[in-house]
Amino acid sequence: MRGPGERAAGSHGLSRFNALDLGLVVRGHGRHYIVEDSDGRRFVCHPRGKKSDAVVGDQVRFAEASADEGVIEAVEPRRNLLFRQDEWKTKSFAANLDQLLVLVAVEPVFSESQLCRALIAAESAGIRAAIALNKTDLPGTDAARERLAPYRAMGLKMFEVALKADREGSRATLGPWLAEQRTFVLGPSGTGKSTLINLLVQDAQAQVGEISQALNSGRHTTTTTQWYWTDDGRTTALIDSPGFQEFGLRQIDAAELWRWMPDLREHADCRFHNCCHIHEPGCGVRAAVEAGRISASRYRIYGEILEELQRKTW
Repeated sequence: MRGPGERAAGSHGLSRFNALDLGLVVRGHGRHYIVEDSDGRRFVCHPRGKKSDAVVGDQVRFAEASADEGVIEAVEPRRNLLFRQDEWKTKSFAANLDQLLVLVAVEPVFSESQLCRALIAAESAGIRAAIALNKTDLPGTDAARERLAPYRAMGLKMFEVALKADREGSRATLGPWLAEQRTFVLGPSGTGKSTLINLLVQDAQAQVGEISQALNSGRHTTTTTQWYWTDDGRTTALIDSPGFQEFGLRQIDAAELWRWMPDLREHADCRFHNCCHIHEPGCGVRAAVEAGRISASRYRIYGEILEELQRKTW
């Protein structure tokens, strides 16, 4: 499935760009991007022309205009793109990811609908995902575990951490899974994303400060997707993103929604090949819900998203 901007990526052909530098977009704000070259040097770049589809994680071909500035000439083809889409706009998170870490917490209580939506977006983009439950030192942990039980039953990778109360234990828990991967960290405000970044990235604030100074956009540091290297060899990356209130899935075909929910997909042996798993007789999904093999909350959220996707927009 193509994401927004993917058609344009590489559409000019590469021959005319062979002499250009190849760089990684590590941050963007408006029409300005920070692009890192293979030596780790960073340039403030702007796109050639009025519009650019570049996002954090993109590989771009750019021409150096000065010692620390450049011009983006082309975006290389992507292997994936994580994004959300509502009725009015599309918001791209990042491209060329290895995995997604959805960070939730015992407090504040997380939205299962938002969790489902993030996992569906990742599944449809071909990006593996895991969930980390933070603040497990607090009362209410058992209740949070119970809410996450359906995801554990689906075989989804699960972690439990206390990023502030047990820093070393949390680092040991997450470190092996994150090693040598490009991981996008997603989660609502208050779950501990900043704590996670500061725990695993020694010079996180320095990286943010350096980039903000280059873009002259320090006031935007909490509203921009940010790429961090966790090691000097630049083999392991964490990509942080601002919080959000809504997670639209308009990029998903309503008739295909169930395919991106592994628990529904497993039981979709229905009488009708085009079953929408809501009211048709002989529905394997509904039978699995009634038998307790699919959680009622997951099925309810499926119905809500399906109705949303089927709703006509004028």
